[in-house]
Amino acid sequence: MMSTQFPWLTLLTLFPLVAALPIPFIPDKEGKTVRTYALSVGLIEFALLVYAFWKDYDLANPAFQLVETYAWMPQIGLNWSLAVDGLSMPLVLLAGLVTTLAIFASWKIQHKPRLFYFLMLVMYSAQIGVFVAQDLLLFFLMWELELVPVYLLIATWGGQKRLYAATKFILYTAIASVFILVAALAMAFYGDTFTFDMQALALKQYSIGFEIAMYAAFLIAFGVKLPIFPLHTWLPDAHSEAPAPVSMILAGVLLKMAGYALIRINVEMLPNANVYFAPVLAVLGAVGIIYASLTAFAQVNLKRRLAYSSIAHMGFVLIGIAAFTDIGLSGAVTQMVSHGLIAASLFFLSGVIYEQTHTLMMDKMGGMAKQMPTLFALFTAGSMASLALPGMSGFVGELEVFLGFATSDAYSTSFKVVIVLLAAVGIILSPIYLLSMLRTIFYGKELHSAEQAEGQAELAAKFTFRDAKPREAFIALCLLIPIIGIGIYPKLATQTYDAKTVEVAAQARQVLPLIADQPFHFSQPVLIAPAVMEVEAKELAQIVQ
Repeated sequence: MMSTQFPWLTLLTLFPLVAALPIPFIPDKEGKTVRTYALSVGLIEFALLVYAFWKDYDLANPAFQLVETYAWMPQIGLNWSLAVDGLSMPLVLLAGLVTTLAIFASWKIQHKPRLFYFLMLVMYSAQIGVFVAQDLLLFFLMWELELVPVYLLIATWGGQKRLYAATKFILYTAIASVFILVAALAMAFYGDTFTFDMQALALKQYSIGFEIAMYAAFLIAFGVKLPIFPLHTWLPDAHSEAPAPVSMILAGVLLKMAGYALIRINVEMLPNANVYFAPVLAVLGAVGIIYASLTAFAQVNLKRRLAYSSIAHMGFVLIGIAAFTDIGLSGAVTQMVSHGLIAASLFFLSGVIYEQTHTLMMDKMGGMAKQMPTLFALFTAGSMASLALPGMSGFVGELEVFLGFATSDAYSTSFKVVIVLLAAVGIILSPIYLLSMLRTIFYGKELHSAEQAEGQAELAAKFTFRDAKPREAFIALCLLIPIIGIGIYPKLATQTYDAKTVEVAAQARQVLPLIADQPFHFSQPVLIAPAVMEVEAKELAQIVQ
C-alpha cells in the first residue's frame, strides 16, 4: 500500500456506488424521496471533489498527486491504483458538475425512479474511476462499468426507437472495449516483468512494430467512443433516443473519456507510435469536422443535429492532440472541458423544449421566442458558445488548437495549411447550421398557433408553451456561467493543466528526431527535418525543467 494522506480518490470513486446500494430499500411510492436522496449524494460528491482538490492539489505540479496504491487481486496483477494530474483533475470536476446537474434535471422521472437514480449513481462512480485509474486493468473495468448503466438508461427511458439505439450503443462500445483488454494484456506480458501499472508500462522498451499495433488497437477503441469518423454512427441514434439527462452525461462526460484516454495512453505511454499516427489523427479530425458539419445541415431532429455538432467539435480535439505543441495539447483539453459544458447545456435545454412540444422535429416548431423568452435566451447563449463566439469557452479551445497546430514545427507547411483550412471551413459551417436551428425553433411562423386557428384545437392543445422554470434556468446557468467565465478569463481552466500539457508535449517532441531516422515511416512526407526536431525538443525540455 502507498498513500501519504487521506484516501480522497478512493472515497470519491466509491462514494456514489456505495450510496446507490440502499436505493432499492428506500420507502418511496412516488419517487420524491429517492430523487432527493440521489441529488443529495451528487451534491455531497461534487462538494468533496472541490474540497479535496482545493486542499491537497498543487496546480503547478505536473506529476501525479493524491496517489493511492493498494494490492487488490495480486494473483492477476490488479491493483487499486489511483492518482490525478493536470489531465484528469479538470475532467473529474467536469464529470462531477455535469452528472450532479443531470440528476437534478431528472426531477420529473416517474417510471422506475429507484432503478433510474441507482444507475445514475453507478455511472457517476464509473466516470470518476476512469479518470483517476492508474492501473490499466482497473481502467478497463471502470470503462466497462460505465457501459451498462448507459445501455439500461437508454433502453428503459428512451424514445420510440430506444431498443435499437441502446443495442447499437452497446454493440459498438462493447466490441471496441475488446481492443482495450487485448492491448492491455499484450503490454502487461511484454518483456521480463508482468504489470498493469500505467507508469511502469510507459517505461517498457517496446519494439516499434508492437507499439504501432497497440496504438492502433487503442485508437479503434477510443475512436468509437470519441467518436471518430467513420466509427460515429451509434452517437446520433443514442442521443436522439436517450432522455435529456442521459444525453447531458453522454455528450458532456463520456465522450471526453475517450479524448482523455488518447492523451493518457496513446500519447504518453506509446510515444514512438504516436509520431506515426499523429498525422492520421489530424486528417481524421479535419475530415470529421467537415463531414459532421455538413451532415448536421440535413438533420431535422434537434438532438441529432446537436449530436453531429458534437462529432465536429471532437475533431478539434484530435487536431490538438496531433499538434506536438503545448498550446495545441492545451487546446485539446480546453475543447473537451468547453464542449462538455456547452453540449450538456444544449441537450438539457432540448429536453426542456421536448417536454412542452412532445417532438424533436424542428419543422414542427416555430415562433417560440415570444412565448419562452428565458428559454430562448439560454438556448441562444449555448448556441453562441458552440459556434465559438469570442468571449465564450468554445472560442478559446478552438483558437488554441488552431494556434498550436499552425505553429507546430513537426509538419510541413503544406500539410499544416490543408488541415487548418479544412478546420476553418468547419468553423464557418457551424454558425450556419446552429443559427438556422435557432431560426427554425424560435423564429418564423408560429406553427401551432396556426393549427389552432385552422380548427385543430385538439392538436394544438398539447403544445402548452411555458417559459423555463427556476429549476431549469438554474441548471442551464450553472453550465453557462463557467462557459462565459472561461471565455473571458481562460486561465480559470488552463491553469489546472498548463504544467502537464507542457510536459506531455515536450516528451512527445523528444521522440521525433529518433523516429524520423527509422526506415519505416509512413508520415515522412508531412514531417520536417529531424535536425530541426532535435533543436525544438531540447528547447521544450528546457522549458519543462
